[in-house]
Amino acid sequence: MTISNPIFSTKICRYDAEALREAALLIRAGEPVAVPTETVYGLAADATDSNAVAAIYAAKGRPSFNPLIVHVADREMAQGLALFSPSANGLADRFWPGALTMVLPVREDSGLSPLVMAGLPTVALRLPAHPAMRALIRESGRPLAAPSANRSGSISPTRADHVLASLNGKIRLILDEGPTSEGLESTIAAPEQDRIRLLRPGPVTAAMLEEATGLPVISGTDAKIEAPGQLESHYAPSKPVRLNALNAEKDEYLIGFGLMPCHMNLSAEADVGEAAANLFAALHLADASAAARIAVAPIPGDGIGAAINDRLRRAAA
Repeated sequence: MTISNPIFSTKICRYDAEALREAALLIRAGEPVAVPTETVYGLAADATDSNAVAAIYAAKGRPSFNPLIVHVADREMAQGLALFSPSANGLADRFWPGALTMVLPVREDSGLSPLVMAGLPTVALRLPAHPAMRALIRESGRPLAAPSANRSGSISPTRADHVLASLNGKIRLILDEGPTSEGLESTIAAPEQDRIRLLRPGPVTAAMLEEATGLPVISGTDAKIEAPGQLESHYAPSKPVRLNALNAEKDEYLIGFGLMPCHMNLSAEADVGEAAANLFAALHLADASAAARIAVAPIPGDGIGAAINDRLRRAAA
């Protein structure tokens, strides 16, 4: 699929060896490429090239004080970029590759663009599980800065067509390997000597972090932005969002949970994991509907439900 634009022609390519080579060439030329991970689609560019990182911010319209996650192909690459404490190594042993991002002290010799850290002494690192993202890192030979592949603050993309709807004409290539499996952005945690600070809830829950390290997990941060996803208004549709809705009011598109009448159900079986995987796709459908407003049913707050409610609260802000 190709849609023309006076700026770029944005192309969707099914992920295969040829598309991977094309994407890696664009990365090495300093251009961002949309690529799937197990969480959401990311907008990836060379994390060591300030011009390439600036191209991410420009394509997304993202504020430059909001740091980016750097994706790596293996632990060796990660350890060349940041300093790992014993608790950080323990979390990496348990959750990498996977949906955990760790905020760690950046190495002075990391070679990363300062734009990635947004002026902070730390870097957010993730070793993703999705083969397409890891293959692109290896093929390009670069660590890849990759926020979600959408306009800043809007609904995160879990399919290639979500990326196209948001960034058409802003980037040249979208690698398509179907819907993402997790459907929510990664958990972000800052491991410290005697505790883990949970900066963004996600698929790796607070209970899982505590079980893996034996350390207490505290939520919340200082007022400053130190990781992605901390802006008060984020993941937002273009329409007003009403939470904890038990039925649809006039002109509302109702996103349901459990057995209830609704326009789209996140999980008729009331499974929060299934709801997480479907959340952003449901918000995209609701935003594209004829309804003027969006309503969302109550979602339990335990386990990954904490991450779902975090995204919904910011979407409604």
